[in-house]
Amino acid sequence: MLDCLYHVGVQVVPDTVSLIIWLIGGAAGGFAVRNLLRWDSGLDPFQIAGVVGGVIGVQILQRVIPGLGGLDILPIVGQAIVAFASGAALTVVAGAVIRWRRR
Repeated sequence: MLDCLYHVGVQVVPDTVSLIIWLIGGAAGGFAVRNLLRWDSGLDPFQIAGVVGGVIGVQILQRVIPGLGGLDILPIVGQAIVAFASGAALTVVAGAVIRWRRR
C-alpha cells in the first residue's frame, strides 16, 4: 500500500529528527552566506532558499549515497554538513538572481 514511499530500499519520507537537522542546517547555511556577503534583506528570500536548499541537498545526497540515512553519528554529521553547504549554495544562487532581476 505504501510502496510508493520507498524507492529501491531507500526511505523517501524523512523521519522527524532528520528533517529538523536538514532545516536547521539549511537555515544556518543561508544565514552564514547572508552575513558573509552583507545582504540586508530581512528574513524573506535568503533564509527560505537556505532551508529549501538544505532539504533538497540532503535528499539528493541520500539518493546518491544510501548509507547516509539513519540516526547514527556519521549519517547525522554528514547530513548536517550537506544541508549547510547546499543551503548556502542555493542562497548564493537566489541572491544573485534577486540582484540580477532588480537591475
